[in-house]
Amino acid sequence: MKSRITKKFNRLREKDEKALIAYITSGDPNLDRTLNLVLQMEKAGADIIELGIPYSDPLADGPVIQRAAQRALKVGTNIDSIFPMVFKVREKTEIPLVFLVYFNSIYRYGIKRFLDKCKDSGVDGLIIPDLPLEERRELNEVMKDYPIDLIPLVAPTSEDRIRKIVSGAEGFVYCISSKGVTGTRDSFEVDLSNFINKVKKHTSIPLAIGFGISNEETIKKLKGLCDGLIVGSAIIEKVEEGIKDDSVEDKVFNFVSELHEAL
Repeated sequence: MKSRITKKFNRLREKDEKALIAYITSGDPNLDRTLNLVLQMEKAGADIIELGIPYSDPLADGPVIQRAAQRALKVGTNIDSIFPMVFKVREKTEIPLVFLVYFNSIYRYGIKRFLDKCKDSGVDGLIIPDLPLEERRELNEVMKDYPIDLIPLVAPTSEDRIRKIVSGAEGFVYCISSKGVTGTRDSFEVDLSNFINKVKKHTSIPLAIGFGISNEETIKKLKGLCDGLIVGSAIIEKVEEGIKDDSVEDKVFNFVSELHEAL
């Protein structure tokens, strides 16, 4: 059975459109606002929502998303409180939902328990930035019983490992645009066209570029290379701005609308 993620990309491909994948941190500034933000971003044109599960040591995240995680943890956000929020989201929308979660969080929670709750609440995919290829094989075996896509990450440094990383992948491939951690960037030192072509040689599922995509100009520049674009830190910056004057939803809605227009 095709996941919501696959169905979404198929519909977009039929219309020759690209996916806007929007990231926010669950619980930043609180879980009620997270629910509101998901619905507002969908209205603004987001096609897939990435929900970060806050973690105290997020190795792949830059300072902006680290601050968001700290704000979320400070108000008591944890996995047990995130699942009921996701369930409420799923009652209101069929937009594909993807967790960005560190493997230690899943392991400590209990792999089967975590996957059962993902299935029951309507989570469609998992992005696990600290899960090495070798350990992913074990998780893949367990996930065969779940309608959840395990979305691989490939980086420009993956080189000879790209084929193995994307083998059997579902949903989409998360193509990391640059070395280092997440964050907004003015330029990319990597030849992204060459990198994306390398990935395309080994898989036919959609490719989405993330890390550093922060404005309309970048989206216009990169949209011809891939099937989707992932925006995270730039949206979190709008959340931060909105916290100051209680305009979180408005600021994020307006920004995501501008990104959607560029796509």
